[in-house]
Amino acid sequence: MHVPTAPRYQRTDLARECQCGQRRHMRRKTVAVRILATLVAGVTLLGLGACGSNSGGTQQAAAGNQILFGGDSGNPTFTRNFNPFSTSKRIGINFIYEPLEVVNSLDGTSTPFLASGHKIVDPKTVEFQIRDGVKWNDGKPFSAQDVVFTFNLVKKDAAMDSLGVWQHISSLEASDSKVTFHFKDNDVPAVSIVSQQNIVPEHVWKDVKDPLKWNNENPVGTGPYKLGTFKPNQYTLAKNKDYWQAEKVAADTIVLPASNKQLDLVNKKYDWAYSFINNVDKTWVGADKQHNHYWFPPGGTVSLYPNLTKAPFNDVNFRKGLSYALDRDKIAKDAEEGYVDGATQTGLILPNQDKWVNDSISNKGKVSQDEAQSLEYFAKAGYKKQGDQLVDSNGKQLEVNITVPSGYTDWLRGVQTMQGQLTKLGIAVKLTQPQPAAYTQAQNNGDYDLLISSFGGTGSVFQDYNGLLNSEFAVPVGQSANANFERYKNPKADELLAQLKLAADEKSQKAIVDQLQQIVYDDVPVIGLFYGGLWGLFSTRNYTGWPSEDDPYTAPSTWTQSVLMVVTHIKKA
Repeated sequence: MHVPTAPRYQRTDLARECQCGQRRHMRRKTVAVRILATLVAGVTLLGLGACGSNSGGTQQAAAGNQILFGGDSGNPTFTRNFNPFSTSKRIGINFIYEPLEVVNSLDGTSTPFLASGHKIVDPKTVEFQIRDGVKWNDGKPFSAQDVVFTFNLVKKDAAMDSLGVWQHISSLEASDSKVTFHFKDNDVPAVSIVSQQNIVPEHVWKDVKDPLKWNNENPVGTGPYKLGTFKPNQYTLAKNKDYWQAEKVAADTIVLPASNKQLDLVNKKYDWAYSFINNVDKTWVGADKQHNHYWFPPGGTVSLYPNLTKAPFNDVNFRKGLSYALDRDKIAKDAEEGYVDGATQTGLILPNQDKWVNDSISNKGKVSQDEAQSLEYFAKAGYKKQGDQLVDSNGKQLEVNITVPSGYTDWLRGVQTMQGQLTKLGIAVKLTQPQPAAYTQAQNNGDYDLLISSFGGTGSVFQDYNGLLNSEFAVPVGQSANANFERYKNPKADELLAQLKLAADEKSQKAIVDQLQQIVYDDVPVIGLFYGGLWGLFSTRNYTGWPSEDDPYTAPSTWTQSVLMVVTHIKKA
């Protein structure tokens, strides 16, 4: 079992880190036009332009030894925030800070970065060998003590622990160039999880009074790039000449405009972008058939999140009524133009997680639209059809409010289709469309009735289900949650997740994952809608070696540590 965790919804976080127009949340490519689907939140914005600002000052095309990068978007302009723990950080932090290892969210494999390797001492102990000769970009030496400091820093505030590392760690200590982690119990996934924590310098952060709110305008990291110029409409990243593997870094500069509209991506000849793009074969590839390519691999499941702290959403019969009211394939087609399929109600991403399917659940957990079944469950929840309306015991029409981020045009199309299906059943549906930053805050704080978000796509069934179901993430409404935004609490699910951490062989893991699927199918903590894809757009005009279906060395997501793999892999054309 692979056990990586994506800095999610860290969206996420997409929601988490999704900046207007670039979701954290992930999508999938259709093989031959569609291979697997998943989400990371469909960045789709594409309009990306929906968050747009004046593009004054934006590069026209990559000039010299630089990359024109459509992976961060302003709201509408940039705020100078390079705090890796902040939910509103700039995407550029992933080129500046590094983890111990980078995990490929597609298959769970890891590549050493600040650690040169690790050794499992026993089932509860792992020892990381910290890489020698690494410097912070201010010239000071990096050490094992920086690693210990970072983990103790995130322990102080749960909102900073986006990976949930302290769900696993009992203690840690540094000795010379080694850092030893002691886990609370035998814990198979823990090594991969702790390895993905971005490390910050103790000499910079030790005196910061409020590390979660600090904007860190002049970031000091160990990564391949450091902050170059910064303006509200555009910033640049300059190559770190003292980077420990600088010889692998081909581009001297990365240019990040605040506005990355669909036409900009094509007309300004971007080298690398993350965006759902309408009719990609015609619009993107057709603009330069020799050089323009795309790859939309799996990223997660776009879902309807009910706020389980509120009635009637805390009633499983109500949630099942919603679930059976929906035609997922139609929602998927309208949202993503046929690039993805409707999702199952088990939490798995199919077909890439086929080996984990619980064969006792019919149709692999795919729920078909069934109006009669929907009305039956709504009746159990206290709602009945009266004329063309679904009403409560007082004769008042059922009304729901769905929150979807402004600018995510693909999600909005899907929600509008869902709105039509629920309206046909007699439900009044209102849409709330906050800007991405306000959306993320509402999601994390539990300030919504129903909300579109996504989960999964980490490459690890444990991490996928842990982020969705673990009650440790279910903080009180008003406090910021890092996962489990619906605030699901089920002792049985927690028990199974604890067992899955200990399961070392795939047969044991499969038996536990079968039960977790059954819980998601029966209890409907979220309503799976469709798989999303990681919308990777690349040009080989200036650089080659981009990740692809033929060479999936990392995911094409632009808001995660995957970018470290990309910039140390590509070469000048």
